[in-house]
Amino acid sequence: MTTTAHAHDHPPAANASSRVDARLLGIYIFIASEVMLFGSFFTAYFFARVIVAPETWPPEPFELPVYLALLNTIILMTSSFTMHWALQAIKRGSRAGLVAGLTLTFLLGLTFLLIQIREYTRIGFGPGDLAFGSSFFGLTGLHGAHVFVGLNLLAYALVRAVRGHYGPAAHDHLGVEIPGIYWHFVDVMWIVVYVTVYVL
Repeated sequence: MTTTAHAHDHPPAANASSRVDARLLGIYIFIASEVMLFGSFFTAYFFARVIVAPETWPPEPFELPVYLALLNTIILMTSSFTMHWALQAIKRGSRAGLVAGLTLTFLLGLTFLLIQIREYTRIGFGPGDLAFGSSFFGLTGLHGAHVFVGLNLLAYALVRAVRGHYGPAAHDHLGVEIPGIYWHFVDVMWIVVYVTVYVL
């Protein structure tokens, strides 16, 4: 029997999987835990809205900047497309496309965060204003913190991209794919936050 045949008789190493890269599996498990974290915040929000809140939501005289939040939603959704473009570019071996895609994604994410900060400074209420204020700032602030983390990951990936650290081979662009998965998660969570808080 050949050496190759013998190699297939043994299971993969204990710290590796024959199907999913350990690093990809790690980010998927991390995102699952983040979904549970957001789930707890959504539970608190709906408890405040359904059980604690008065008849009107948001309670008078508070108002939410729905159209500004819609603009932010469009910005963040666009950033998902630029992130996808960056990953596809490096898979084709285009470093210029990768750098351009990561740069646009970072700038869009930064714009989103700056608009949210501006919204906080002019919204007219604070975290201590009733259950409404606490749940609003808790949920949107949690998401904003995730955007901040995502921007740091994008900045690190962008620096590495400029230095030529990535390539078209599957194991050579995980440093782009993993932040991309996280960024898509942040985008999807914002859509849920926007519909839940600003629309419903």
